[in-house]
Amino acid sequence: MTTGFTPRFTRRIRDLVQSDIRRMTRECEKVGGINLGQGICDQPIPDRIKDAAVSAIRADLSTYSKFEGIDELRRLIGVKMKDYNGIRCDPDTDVIVTVGSTGGFAIACLALVEEGDEAVIFSPFYSYHLNILKLCGADVKFVRMHPPGWSFDPHELERAFGPRTRIVVVNTPSNPSGKVYSREELDLVAGLCQRWGAIAVTDEIYEYILFDGRRHLSLGSLPGMEDRTVTLSGFSKTYSMTGWRLGYAVACKALSARFGVINDLLYICAPTPLQHGVAEAFRLPPSYYDDLKVSYAAKLETLTGACLAAGLDPIRPQGAYYLLADVSRLECESDRAASAFLLERAGVTSVPGSSFHADPADGRRQVRFCFAKKDRDLQEAAARLAALSV
Repeated sequence: MTTGFTPRFTRRIRDLVQSDIRRMTRECEKVGGINLGQGICDQPIPDRIKDAAVSAIRADLSTYSKFEGIDELRRLIGVKMKDYNGIRCDPDTDVIVTVGSTGGFAIACLALVEEGDEAVIFSPFYSYHLNILKLCGADVKFVRMHPPGWSFDPHELERAFGPRTRIVVVNTPSNPSGKVYSREELDLVAGLCQRWGAIAVTDEIYEYILFDGRRHLSLGSLPGMEDRTVTLSGFSKTYSMTGWRLGYAVACKALSARFGVINDLLYICAPTPLQHGVAEAFRLPPSYYDDLKVSYAAKLETLTGACLAAGLDPIRPQGAYYLLADVSRLECESDRAASAFLLERAGVTSVPGSSFHADPADGRRQVRFCFAKKDRDLQEAAARLAALSV
């Protein structure tokens, strides 16, 4: 239906388009393919978490919570932050339960970034981070990372900072590259934040998914970064509940007080019964996290082997559950053409690599796969890819 009316949109959204991640999911649905594009993470949620959420619903714990989240959950997050991340925080003032970690990123950017402010981000990047910064009017400065280890030039990082720098975004482990930042790299970021008065916003949603003996290190645990780091994480990836939309932001009281006001304005609160459910996640045994690493390491090997058999060159991630692969040997004209080819010929969805890079040319020979899939589906996708035998 149309009346011929042409709406007028704000300048801040004119350049925003549907992400390639979402676009490829829709293309996959059209043909009934296996979706290795979007990080849907369709593993089963631990039963005790589901049972706790159902109990909360049956008990009618369904009214608004505090805008910063229920007390029990914030207290448990505070304990976890101290024990796992090395960050001491007051759960009453420093923790906000958000609508996903992306919701936490949005409230942090709205609070800290005005039009014309500069934000530093590493490339390749998670497209939602970039688009939220654009929505806030930020002037984004990119720092290029180089495969296969995704190192960056310290001098390029230093040049990206200046008197207008408000925030730097660090995603570790990273989507899409799987990069896990080292202590030395985080020290560089910390020193520049302190030199220029900038705040680090760290997305650590994949903090438990690590490979080859690597360990997670939070930037906010480094000396001098206690009051100038916003640490974001959540439950979606670790507990396979991407649709529950529950995350959290941890920052000093001065920051969190303002974040809470925006969280209230945008979301009122995160879903109350689900908050009660995820509180049970903190009572899972340590073996759960050990098994998580083992499971994802096996899935990575399955997908890596399939890529090699198909003539693709996988770039091994250090963490998270994505794999970038060089598709040059497919001899397609672009990454988009390669993604279309893989969907058409193998019935397997990927995401074009250029959508993650500041310079699209850096990703024109890459696609991103997600291996957070049920074993039977991943095995079938692997078999289909291997059958290409380019």
